[in-house]
Amino acid sequence: MPITIIHDDITTLQVDAIVNAANPGLLGGGGVDGAIHRRAGSALVEACRALPETRPGIRCPAGEARITPGFVLPARYVIHTVGPVWHGGDRGEAAVLENCYRQSLRLLRERQLHSIAFPAISCGVYGYPATKAAAVAISAIRHELAGDETVDVVMCCFSDSMRGIFQHALDAVTG
Repeated sequence: MPITIIHDDITTLQVDAIVNAANPGLLGGGGVDGAIHRRAGSALVEACRALPETRPGIRCPAGEARITPGFVLPARYVIHTVGPVWHGGDRGEAAVLENCYRQSLRLLRERQLHSIAFPAISCGVYGYPATKAAAVAISAIRHELAGDETVDVVMCCFSDSMRGIFQHALDAVTG
């Protein structure tokens, strides 16, 4: 299970699935969510609208994941997951963030896909401290895919400094 850390535009990656750090309504927003929706086109919004709501206005609660086609994206699928908003770390944020990674990987494997690109979930407007988020992400990915060498994981960071933070987290556990 190779994990590669890069600084790139996730919407340009040719992988089986890219992960969208979405909001609970799944209808687009800012950051990576907005970029994915803009690049995928209006069909992505329509596919998200077709997903059932769990509560009014909520198609994907925090810590869960949903999958749609990638439409005009190079990636075949978009896995939408909603990360936690950072409230200081004492409201279960780490468990919710870990679940985002685990649930996304489970959807990937359910569809027998083999490559996935993650953004730095919750590290933008949701305010999760990047060093803490990186440690959770790397740990969750390694545990979920332990012994599975068939999945290639890319952590696609929006800046070189974020790439460095995630690389440091990976290096800390791989020696």
